[in-house]
Amino acid sequence: MDTFDYIIVGAGSAGCVLANRLSKDPSISVLLVEAGGSDRNPLFSIPLLAGVAYWHKPTNWNYKTTPQAHMDGREIKWPRGKVLGGSSTINGMMYMRGNAADYDQWAQSGLTGWSYDDVLPYFRRSESNPERPGDPFHGQDGPLRVKKSKGENPLYEDFLRAGQANGARPNDDFNGADQEGLGFYDFNTRDGRRESSATAFLRPAMTRKNLAVLTKTKVRRIVIRHKRATGLMLRRAGQTIEVSARREVILCGGAINSPQLLMLSGVGPGAELAGHGIEVVHDAPDVGRNLQDHLGVYLTYACKDPVTLFRLFRPDRAALAIARAYLFGTGPASAVPLEAGGFLKTRPELEIPDIHMTFVPGLSLETTRKGQGRHGYLINFYQLRPESRGTITLASADPGAAPVMDPNYLSAEADIRCMRDGTRLARQIGETAPLVDRKAKDLSPTPADLESDAAIDAWVRAGANTIFHPVGTCRMGADPGSVVDGALKVRGIEGLRVVDASVMPTIVGGNTSAPTMMIAEKAADMILGQTAPSRADA
Repeated sequence: MDTFDYIIVGAGSAGCVLANRLSKDPSISVLLVEAGGSDRNPLFSIPLLAGVAYWHKPTNWNYKTTPQAHMDGREIKWPRGKVLGGSSTINGMMYMRGNAADYDQWAQSGLTGWSYDDVLPYFRRSESNPERPGDPFHGQDGPLRVKKSKGENPLYEDFLRAGQANGARPNDDFNGADQEGLGFYDFNTRDGRRESSATAFLRPAMTRKNLAVLTKTKVRRIVIRHKRATGLMLRRAGQTIEVSARREVILCGGAINSPQLLMLSGVGPGAELAGHGIEVVHDAPDVGRNLQDHLGVYLTYACKDPVTLFRLFRPDRAALAIARAYLFGTGPASAVPLEAGGFLKTRPELEIPDIHMTFVPGLSLETTRKGQGRHGYLINFYQLRPESRGTITLASADPGAAPVMDPNYLSAEADIRCMRDGTRLARQIGETAPLVDRKAKDLSPTPADLESDAAIDAWVRAGANTIFHPVGTCRMGADPGSVVDGALKVRGIEGLRVVDASVMPTIVGGNTSAPTMMIAEKAADMILGQTAPSRADA
């Protein structure tokens, strides 16, 4: 049996960071296990193709939710990366930390060491941002390149000016002193190509002799003996093998797979596990609970002027743009197609923004696939802090079966109210010059969809979709009912931690990739017993 000091499950946003940091010490042996395969595919590296990468079936878990009771019974597709880099290899590359208040709320709940001042050094440690030298909120020497978008399409400026005419202030840095306002985003791109956790953290560490990486390997269960995690049972190339951990097993599978693996291993709601014939090792009722996700809608418009991304849908132009981006990291395909937006309040009395709004100078790929391609643009927004809570539960004791995913979208009245208010605000911006001067017609919603609260609610329920940010299912907390404690150790089991987005007690107000990498940076220090860095020396 092969034995390692640390075994990491999942080579995603967190797992790649952790593998790099733990294996930096040559005396420590690390095994990283990933169900997917290599990330070396041009599809993943070209920013314009982010929307295609999301749905690339061979590198995707291809999950979907249960029929959603508050969304007309719709099943929502949930793409999650099954590839080196995980979802950071297929996502939209946006680098966003969330609001400082999100982390301060964690600390106020009793999670010492998780305030924004506490976690900022870990964000900075990861970051390589040469555009902001000396900025106290940013790092310059980390592995992960962060680059501000240029926003060369003229529609971006039209959107920003329309937003400012409606009271939105300009913001040059959503990851700086203040999140509120509109502007251009930061992205994880380097030389015009995607920068994932695999390219930034894992690839540079692959030559280390003390780091082993197993791809195309499924984890069947955690081996737990006498309430201690001692290794994993794996399935690889048709063979079942056991690997052993001297120190710890660390789950980095994300908000779906980490709770699933805990439950398959006997750690979870006892009655449910017993119902599937699984021996209960530790009764932990909160495993798989507290599921949260960002839910968004898209307001779409036909455009009078031939200035949108539809120009690139002519085969010769698309081929040239993709070739330029892949070979040289230049041209229109080297930019992520959602460069401008920001964080706004739907009600003036709010202390911090409650929606994240983004502008895209084009329509969805699905529109073009249906033969309805045309020049158009869209305004997307999502609610930042939903009150709805869902669950991840087991469908069976079979490790190969997808779990049951019920985000319970829009079950909280506050959520549908926020989506209604956000729709009105986005519509108001869309109807303001100079953006409205570009409009040929409303595509969705139509004027009839906006006639009343009930009409807007119906439009939201019929069309809202995931923004791909599930979190919270292995909740971190100071209370004994939480799944993991403030050091990310699984309560009731020795030698077992969870390090990924599932530990977030509440969802952050923004994208979740950068916060997940931060969690892994902080976890590495806790695992190695290192002192947390100060804000000045990160």
